[in-house]
Amino acid sequence: METAGHTMAEAARLNHPPTQRAFGKVKFLVAAYGALSAAVLGTVVILAATAHPVTSFMWGRSAGVLASAAVTYWLTVRAARGARWAYLRMRLISVTVPIAIIAIDMIPGALPPWFVAMQVACALTIGATAFLVNGSGLRAAFLRSR
Repeated sequence: METAGHTMAEAARLNHPPTQRAFGKVKFLVAAYGALSAAVLGTVVILAATAHPVTSFMWGRSAGVLASAAVTYWLTVRAARGARWAYLRMRLISVTVPIAIIAIDMIPGALPPWFVAMQVACALTIGATAFLVNGSGLRAAFLRSR
């Protein structure tokens, strides 16, 4: 029996309390990632407004990370509602984005230490979601249908 694109078994797994708690934690971590990303961009804006040196790389990087946080939150909400495609993207993002953030931060002299520290905080929050999203509990909620 199908309802809203999901079988009854799939809907039961998604509505299971541990699954919903896991998605609640993921939403919180992704929201924290967004808040930290906004803080980085806000700091860049304030520094630029007060005539401190700010590079175009810092502008682009902080805006890009904030945009990725918004997309990641949207995907999290969609996955929590049962969208398997969104869940699969969340699994990928939660692993690759922290690596990309830290890899770029390691470019010698490209970014000031305060910026790197704030970006690492962003990477840690989105990276923490990888343990939840790739854990057996959420994977079980999105078993591939035959």
